[in-house]
Amino acid sequence: MAISALKKLKPDEGQPAAAPTTPGAGPKPLPKKEAAPPPPAPPKKPSIEDIFLPLEPEPDGTPTQRGCISEGRADRLRLQMWLADNLRKSIAPELAIDDPLERTPEREAMVKQRFDHVLSQGKVKVPPDVTLEQFYSNVLDELFGFGPLEIFIRTDGVSEIMVNGPYIVLIEQKGRIRETGQKFLDDDHVERVVKRIIKPLGRIADIDHPLIDARLPDGSRVNSVIRPVAIDGPNLTIRKFSKDKLKIDDLLNFKSMTPNMGKFLEAAVVSRLNIVVSGGTGSGKTTLINVLSAFIPSHERTVTIEDAAELQFKQRNVVRLETKKPTPEHPGIVTIRDCVVNALRMRPERIVIGECRSGETLDMLQAMNTGHDGSMTTVHSNDPRSCFSRLETLVLMAGVDFPIAVVRKQIANSVDLIVQASRLRDGSRKVTHITEIQGMEGEMPILMDIFKFYDYGDKEDGKINGEHLPAGIRPKCEHKLKQAGFDFPPSLFMKPTT
Repeated sequence: MAISALKKLKPDEGQPAAAPTTPGAGPKPLPKKEAAPPPPAPPKKPSIEDIFLPLEPEPDGTPTQRGCISEGRADRLRLQMWLADNLRKSIAPELAIDDPLERTPEREAMVKQRFDHVLSQGKVKVPPDVTLEQFYSNVLDELFGFGPLEIFIRTDGVSEIMVNGPYIVLIEQKGRIRETGQKFLDDDHVERVVKRIIKPLGRIADIDHPLIDARLPDGSRVNSVIRPVAIDGPNLTIRKFSKDKLKIDDLLNFKSMTPNMGKFLEAAVVSRLNIVVSGGTGSGKTTLINVLSAFIPSHERTVTIEDAAELQFKQRNVVRLETKKPTPEHPGIVTIRDCVVNALRMRPERIVIGECRSGETLDMLQAMNTGHDGSMTTVHSNDPRSCFSRLETLVLMAGVDFPIAVVRKQIANSVDLIVQASRLRDGSRKVTHITEIQGMEGEMPILMDIFKFYDYGDKEDGKINGEHLPAGIRPKCEHKLKQAGFDFPPSLFMKPTT
């Protein structure tokens, strides 16, 4: 079917013509104005079970890490994409196929009208393995959204989306990873979605730029690796963030920490202690920084610096900076370190770096130690002592030739607390340590746990059997907490007697 068939449909096509009038019969009556059709309803949020499809059997010899797609599924995806592309050309001919197209009620109404017209002409038949409603929804996802990923993005309860090539799509739900059965048509289909995500950010994805960091409009983090670096096909990882920002009460309900730990962390933020949130991938570091940011007084000026903007501060006096990748039109680069140096000239009271992973750590520590108390950042590490060692390594990556004793002293003088976030073997996320850096003894740092999660093994249902307890040591920073109005009883830090 030619694209002209989609364009020929006029808004009044199919309406009966007005009856002719005879001369002298008076003024021609105005045609009765029909009520405008209601705008299409917004797409409903699917339930968790709606997003899973039966896993297709794979022929012998199918590469395990690549997977495959059946002919019937491929034909349906090909038809959906063809129809979506032609509808796009008919309503927005000026846009390229991989450009994002804003979803508006007017455009949806126009698409629905033309879609119904094409079906009524019998030139497109809905495949037998899908309902008309689902087929139309899939076409809209290809037209306005990110194709097969849209159903996961709309679904509450999905925390991560992983695309391992076009035929293996997995999600994380409640800490568990599961294959969904959803598929892309081919490698080009995945790369089209990647380009549609990054185009508004001014970033590019091609053979010369195969490593991509970006974000979705809702702030969800996106990473992609495309050909030729990705061996088994383009892959995509999306870390979703809750539309409803989590609060400290949510972490308490999740048993990620105890109420006493929450009170202590609130006091630490208000008292302007410098905090490093440590943890592995997917342990909840960014979520924890967002929760802690709620305690920053609204009158203080904060500058946030990230590779891809994810932090969601509620205060008004917040300046958000993001790094810049080179493009053919604009080859300049702006690194996190450039942003940290510039942030010092922006009169910040606090600086928050989304993640320290290189030489910007030295600039961050210097900022913490020169009047920017209350600053925060995250670091990838498995426990507080490993976090301290990693900070040493990151400082040395700045290219300075400091003795290790000097580096350790700089860290000990700058960082007050290390808050360790961990994803445990049952999929739960918990704050496992709140550790104070109390200074140096000779050339060795003194790290003291204030609160700690004790793991006693697994229960019969597979859940972790453990508890958060104070370590029995009163923190050295207690005087700073009292100056800020937090006078905790000694029992808050004492181990319970058994």
